[in-house]
Amino acid sequence: MLSDTACRAAKAQEKPAKLSDSGGLYLLVNQAGKYWRWDYRHAGKRKTLALGVYPGVTLATARKKRDDARALLVEGVDPGEARKAQKAALFADDENTFEAIMREWHALQAPKWSPRYAEKMLARFVQNVFPYMGSVPIADMTPSALLAVVRKLEARGLGEVPSRTLSECGQVMRYAVATGRAERDITADLRGALAPMRTKHLAAVTEPEKVGPLLRVLDDYDGTATVRCALRLAPLLFVRPGELRSMRWADIDFEACEWRYLVTKTQTRHIVPLSRQTLAILEEIRPITGRGVYVFPSARTMSPAAKSQRPMSDNAILAALRRAGIDKDEMTGHGFRAMARTILDEVLGFRPDFIEHQLAHAVRDPNGRAYNRTAHLPARHEMMQQWADYLDKLKTGADVVKLRANS
Repeated sequence: MLSDTACRAAKAQEKPAKLSDSGGLYLLVNQAGKYWRWDYRHAGKRKTLALGVYPGVTLATARKKRDDARALLVEGVDPGEARKAQKAALFADDENTFEAIMREWHALQAPKWSPRYAEKMLARFVQNVFPYMGSVPIADMTPSALLAVVRKLEARGLGEVPSRTLSECGQVMRYAVATGRAERDITADLRGALAPMRTKHLAAVTEPEKVGPLLRVLDDYDGTATVRCALRLAPLLFVRPGELRSMRWADIDFEACEWRYLVTKTQTRHIVPLSRQTLAILEEIRPITGRGVYVFPSARTMSPAAKSQRPMSDNAILAALRRAGIDKDEMTGHGFRAMARTILDEVLGFRPDFIEHQLAHAVRDPNGRAYNRTAHLPARHEMMQQWADYLDKLKTGADVVKLRANS
């Protein structure tokens, strides 16, 4: 039988895994989350009933749901059909409004997202959509009414928020279609209705002759040890700032020289080879934060009295860059990715697909299939070490090769 400790400790593997409890109850663990399932037989057919998502549905609650469903089965009632009937009755009431269905869809999707992303998405709808369309039955929504709501966001100059909100409304509409509460996705009629958004590239230093002085500034940063080490790792690893600040000790394999974690943006597993320089910085910070969860914890949760730990704030690295005298038009936390992409390609001559793999971008083979996360891993180990060695040369003022001129 399962224990709550075993449920919490279960990690997603390459293939979905079933952790059995008792009486047909099991926890299905895959890269999208952990789901309670109950296998049963009715009228000679094997069936499966979904009982919720862990940890929202605890082990004890899942067992009670299994027992309640088994009681129906003893009475000759198919638990799955009973649930469908309950949903049909619910949909017949006033629970088919856009807000009700959006919240239902959001609750189903949230386990696949980071808590912060799920919270921000719901907040956008509460603030920007529900006041105008929340009480409208989803089957009665019209393209023109939805466009009027999104145009309000566009008029406020909210960047990509209007197009993102329209896209998310489309996902809600398609869920309503799939569950029988709408005839079609009306957002399809609004393609091209919004003004194209101008892309604003984040500031980044990409010229080799400017990288050395930047690295020396980072080395001289006089803030806390955690922020100083995070700053020094940023150019070496060139991961997204949110991934760097959320780095966990448990995800670092010092023997394999690898950092393996889940990319929250795409919900895919990623591997970052660790150079000797990177490992040295991690060893430097390990005596300070190594007993906690995060490599770079928030200063507010590092005390022994803290009941839980959080990573450093979103703004920590950006604020440190500004404190070090690096202007916002010169470099951002995300800019280290552009730096690495440009120089690895145009100076060091590494294959673009190696670089894209290391940036955790989707890379597909000639047949259109996504490459496995371990693709070209030995070559990427070599690339990350050469990158670290090259940065050392730039930092010491060695002669550098300039970018190739565009033809």
